[in-house]
Amino acid sequence: MAKRERVVRMSVEQPLWRALTAYRVLTMIYAVLIFVFGRDRYERPWVAVAFLAFLCVWTLATLPKVANAAGCTKRFLVADLTIALTGILLTPLADEQARTVDSPTLPSIWTAGAVLAYAIKGGWRWAGFASSLVAVANIIERAHPTRDTLHNVLLVWVASIAIGYVVEVARASERTLARALEIEAATRERERLARDIHDSVLQVLAMVQRRGTALGGEAAELGRMAGEQEVALRTLVAGGLTRPSLVSEDESEGAVVRIVEEPDDDSPVDLRALLAPRAGARITLSDPGAPVLLPPPAARELASAVGAALDNVRVHAGEEAQAWILVEDWPDEVIVTVRDDGPGIPEGRLAQAEGEGRMGVALSIRGRLRDLGGTAELISVPGQGTEVELKVPRDTRGKAGTR
Repeated sequence: MAKRERVVRMSVEQPLWRALTAYRVLTMIYAVLIFVFGRDRYERPWVAVAFLAFLCVWTLATLPKVANAAGCTKRFLVADLTIALTGILLTPLADEQARTVDSPTLPSIWTAGAVLAYAIKGGWRWAGFASSLVAVANIIERAHPTRDTLHNVLLVWVASIAIGYVVEVARASERTLARALEIEAATRERERLARDIHDSVLQVLAMVQRRGTALGGEAAELGRMAGEQEVALRTLVAGGLTRPSLVSEDESEGAVVRIVEEPDDDSPVDLRALLAPRAGARITLSDPGAPVLLPPPAARELASAVGAALDNVRVHAGEEAQAWILVEDWPDEVIVTVRDDGPGIPEGRLAQAEGEGRMGVALSIRGRLRDLGGTAELISVPGQGTEVELKVPRDTRGKAGTR
């Protein structure tokens, strides 16, 4: 089974989790001090003592939970928010005047820490959910909420959602940076390979081609094959189709460590990678110079259709025929055109071939494109070669692989 890529985030989340850890400890101490200096107004101080004692134990025991995103699980978030809501609703039981006087609740501003954990973990939607529950609990606890109560509730709601949104934007920026680092590493590796290959393999192939052509006979055939391999290798190196197996930067604070493993089955495939091996001395590949991404089934089927068209060129136009592959990348579709300089197809020949049971064009080309929701158009003029235009829409989900 293909492994997904793992991204270790260090520039965004870790400082936020450390800040949240310190915030929870400080607000825990603050809640205890509020009770200590105002215990005379509590009708049932034992309720406050019991809750605050539990709050202290819970806060200190769960510090590892808020140290990073992995430890802060959904189960912990639910339990943490439940404790905060319970403390708010228990406040009138310990202090009956809390319903009519703007006195702090038992957990006080510690409650905001539970909401911030939702914001850092899940973004602004999670933050909005948690802060809404806190708002409802505060309104119930006050019975007759004052302007200050509504102001505090709105402040927590807006602040938590804003922090959650900032976290999501920062994560998106981090993914972009990691992708840029991956591309940069791939480019450096490709340039290194290109230098090495140019200094060794390509020069040898070029020499074999020249010497073989000069000697003639069987050596000329070897020279021709060496020339084809030279062109294919140059195309592969220049196309930038290699990917790094590992992109790693310094693991100090503010850095991004990206470990790239085998691509996921659903990851888009660069069509150029599938077409590049088909280029040779008599087959010229022209592509946009940038990745032409398609879903894996669509890319494979389109490449197979191109292969079938090239097979037809070799069989019907002869080994000496020249062929050209043109790849066009449009916003809503990908167009691949295969053209040759052969004798062309006589009128009615395709229908005759289908009648004889030879279904190369009908099934290998048109059938594949039809299954992808695309089209295959064949244009041939006797004496002027043949052109096959293959069109595949961008959205091929649910179409490829249904045959």
